[in-house]
Amino acid sequence: MDTLLLIKAALMGIVEGLTEFLPISSTGHLILAGSLLRFTGETAKVFEVAIQTGAMLAVIWEYRQRLLGTVAGLGHDPVAQRFARNVLIAFIPAVVLGLAFGGLVKEHLFHPVPVALAFIVGGLIILLVERRHHRAYGERDLQGSRLARVETVDDMTALDALKVGLVQCLALIPGTSRSGATIIGAMLFGFSRKAATEFSFYLGIPTLMGAGAYSVWKQRELLSAADLPMFAVGLVFAFFSAWLCIRWLIRYVSTHDFTVFAWYRIVFGLIVLATAWSGVVDWHG
Repeated sequence: MDTLLLIKAALMGIVEGLTEFLPISSTGHLILAGSLLRFTGETAKVFEVAIQTGAMLAVIWEYRQRLLGTVAGLGHDPVAQRFARNVLIAFIPAVVLGLAFGGLVKEHLFHPVPVALAFIVGGLIILLVERRHHRAYGERDLQGSRLARVETVDDMTALDALKVGLVQCLALIPGTSRSGATIIGAMLFGFSRKAATEFSFYLGIPTLMGAGAYSVWKQRELLSAADLPMFAVGLVFAFFSAWLCIRWLIRYVSTHDFTVFAWYRIVFGLIVLATAWSGVVDWHG
């Protein structure tokens, strides 16, 4: 296996892990990073989806006690049953719309300029939501006061889960951010910042691991045993970088809002558009 290719796989894994759970779009960053690294093509697209599984394994490891407790309690514990039901309900819309429109989206929107536009629009939406949140609550929502209707993931109803599942579908548009859509959407629906963030983690497990498995299976004819080292490197680096990001993000949201990520999205999107239109950077590789 080409050493340079393994280095590219490691870099892509780091990008995936560091961006998957932040509201800045891991898919968008992978498309842009792949363009800069000349890591493109059909196999690269499968790789980009598959290594999301590494990030999800980091969630499983970090929340292993909660997840094992849920599995053990499915037969008798109403809290475990409600939690599992809510994750399943929130997962279903992405399956339906992903199967219906996933190919069309990949064909037309998996390119740097549409991603940059989605970065900017998403950043503006985050700014608007945070401004609304601060007008309603001031700084109290960052100081532990019980202000939210859904304070923890165990307070969710089936309707709450369906709403979050529907907004997750916006992430079919690359550059939107799955975590951004679910977290900001959940906050609009009355979730606390911490509950919205944690449920985004949990919902990502079936969503992204399912997408990874489906992508690998569907495109299996493009892959060979020679690709295994590349995929393994990407998964490992995605796992460790995601694990560090998860631990940091949970601490961050207890005392900060998401405004900094909104401005990052806007500035980064503008840079991509400016360099693409001026020809300074060949984003299409």
